[in-house]
Amino acid sequence: MNKLLAALVATFFAAAAFAQTAAPAAASSAPKAAASAPAKAEAKAEKKEAKAEAKAEKKAAKAEKKAEKKVAKAEKKADKAEAKAEMKKEEAKK
Repeated sequence: MNKLLAALVATFFAAAAFAQTAAPAAASSAPKAAASAPAKAEAKAEKKEAKAEAKAEKKAAKAEKKAEKKVAKAEKKADKAEAKAEMKKEEAKK
């Protein structure tokens, strides 16, 4: 969770810094294309990182849900065994 928050904060500051830079006047299209290539690469890397984080979160949520389901199943089994034991005690009293 801390890594996720750190990544989000870093992305936020990077986006804020990128948004504050003044766009250079377009004298020709060659420098503009050269300047946009790193930006595209950075955006692509950020998108890939976000996708990986989302995948990791989804996997963690799935594992947590599976663990909760396992605990619930164990509790149900214990309750069932306890009820069965109580029934046996009642039958033994009769």
